[in-house]
Amino acid sequence: MSPVPHRVFRLLTVIWVGSQLTVGYAVAPTLFAMLDRISAGAVAAQLFRIEAIVGVLCGVLLLALGNLLVRRGATAYRRLRWVLAGMLICVLLGYFALQPFMNALRVAALTAGTDVGHSAYAARFGMLHGVSSLFYLIESLLGLVLVWKLPAGDGVAERVDIGAPKSAVH
Repeated sequence: MSPVPHRVFRLLTVIWVGSQLTVGYAVAPTLFAMLDRISAGAVAAQLFRIEAIVGVLCGVLLLALGNLLVRRGATAYRRLRWVLAGMLICVLLGYFALQPFMNALRVAALTAGTDVGHSAYAARFGMLHGVSSLFYLIESLLGLVLVWKLPAGDGVAERVDIGAPKSAVH
């Protein structure tokens, strides 16, 4: 079997998990440390939107590629598909199910002339943000599991020529 599908699988995994960890645990906290809460929240919301799109694209491609690899006999990818499915569910629920409600609360607060943190919607927004953050954390942990469990080789068994002389290294 060609090593290309295995390498593409690894590349997509690194893009997804790497961007997720970078945005969620390095960039977003830095934004809130450097900018006012309203500006930081606006920039972070855009970054998490991009990250959600990256997650869905990579997740769907990885699931399709994982299925292809399993059909071709690379059984190491069988369990990884469950990890991928869990990550994809976290993206879909954490961003695409909860984020519209959070955005509606943010817009309602801005319409009322304040930021969501100082509005009547603060408690509801905080609860939704907490649930969304929990999905993001679970997705991150599953991403680490995915990286950890990636097959070490490229899935191609090394050919051994029996009887061929071994070359000496000097």
